Amino acid sequence: MKYDLVIIGGGPAGYVGAIRAAQLGKKVALVEKERAGGTCLNWGCIPTKSLLRNAELYHLLHKRAADFGFKFDNLSYDWKKIISRSRTVADKLAGGVEFLFKKNKIDYLRGEASIAGEGKVSYKTKEGITETVEAANILVATGTVSRDLPGLATNGHSVLNSHDAMIVDPQPKRLIIIGAGAIGVEFASFFHAFETEVTLVEMLPNVLPVEDTEISAALEKSLTKQGIKILTGAKVTKTEVTEKGVSVTIEGKKQQRIEGDALLVAIGVAPVVPEGVALKLDAKGFIDVNERYATNVPGIYAAGDIIGPPWLAHVASWEAIQAVEGMFTSHKPQRFRVFPGCTYCQPQVASVGLTERAAVERGLKFKIGRFPFSANGKALAIGEPEGFVKIIISEPYGEILGAHIIGAEATELIAELGLAITAEATFEEIEATIHAHPTLSEAIHEADEAAFGTAIHI
Repeated sequence: MKYDLVIIGGGPAGYVGAIRAAQLGKKVALVEKERAGGTCLNWGCIPTKSLLRNAELYHLLHKRAADFGFKFDNLSYDWKKIISRSRTVADKLAGGVEFLFKKNKIDYLRGEASIAGEGKVSYKTKEGITETVEAANILVATGTVSRDLPGLATNGHSVLNSHDAMIVDPQPKRLIIIGAGAIGVEFASFFHAFETEVTLVEMLPNVLPVEDTEISAALEKSLTKQGIKILTGAKVTKTEVTEKGVSVTIEGKKQQRIEGDALLVAIGVAPVVPEGVALKLDAKGFIDVNERYATNVPGIYAAGDIIGPPWLAHVASWEAIQAVEGMFTSHKPQRFRVFPGCTYCQPQVASVGLTERAAVERGLKFKIGRFPFSANGKALAIGEPEGFVKIIISEPYGEILGAHIIGAEATELIAELGLAITAEATFEEIEATIHAHPTLSEAIHEADEAAFGTAIHI
């Protein structure tokens, strides 16, 4: 069988790229060794948000019910049901992607793929049969896997990766999380909401170290107040699996030994490079591509997490579309410039564009506007006054350089500011846009005005 395009990997880069190529009238096959949707849909973005929704509701009913005039006797939860709901959501969406393959006449091939040579992809099925297909173009979208802590293998019960943490049963009563990036912080929020004793360990000075420092500090203060123990500037020097769980020695401001029922390793990801032809890799093992997403081998392209950070599903999908349109149309592919980053802890964190420290490092002139949700009517009405909006505005022209939000629905609110940056809108255009009242989005409008001292409600 000969195809215009064969894609290896069915995650957000792979399946989106396949559908776009099919829309362009191309004959497409996609090879996936597990299930359509990849890590994001099956073991990442989607099921974790299902778990976090359960955590949010339980926390609200268990800790804050009286604030809203509710009373509960003997409130409890079913851990197995919480886990199974997340799996049901993931399965439903994976089935939806498989339906889209049929709708777009994409051949969905199940097996572990390798690149047999220029224009050839082989895949081994679960039955052990090896098949080979030919392709005018190949797109590698194999993504990443969780990176292990050196010298400590995961075992699914006391030493976990993010995959294991979504289905761990029984619920650990004491959990140590190594790594306070988005994955570590989200799992800290989830388990803590169900009263697991959580210790979050981060080698760098702040939780969510890629975020704006002011936002990271505010989140650390909030998580600490909630009862999560946070150790920053701390390095793991020794780990030991015991009969009762795990023991971790940490060097930071002081040396200390922490014990837990389980340890979650959330220190980053490692690339999954298909076997076969020798693709050029960068210093960290990710596939090296040019501005058209082409590798060093003619006819072979790569997109998504496999070509390096920021390792976000929405960036992966965007890259795949760029790569595919570059293959089959006159479109000149682009590399990402502006993208939102979202962390679905409580309170939520979202950002787009430059952080304040990045703007300073670049020597840019700018003003900052901030507006707290405690002065926003909708936030007070829904009982979510924590957090603020922070907007970085360039001088002298007033375009938006960056925006950072911590608080309720931050991950939804950030889209307006991403559009503003992409459209090169100025603070004056945001100020001139009427925002509905009462809404959380009014905080964006007022943060914009606050940069120039014209905010009304603060």
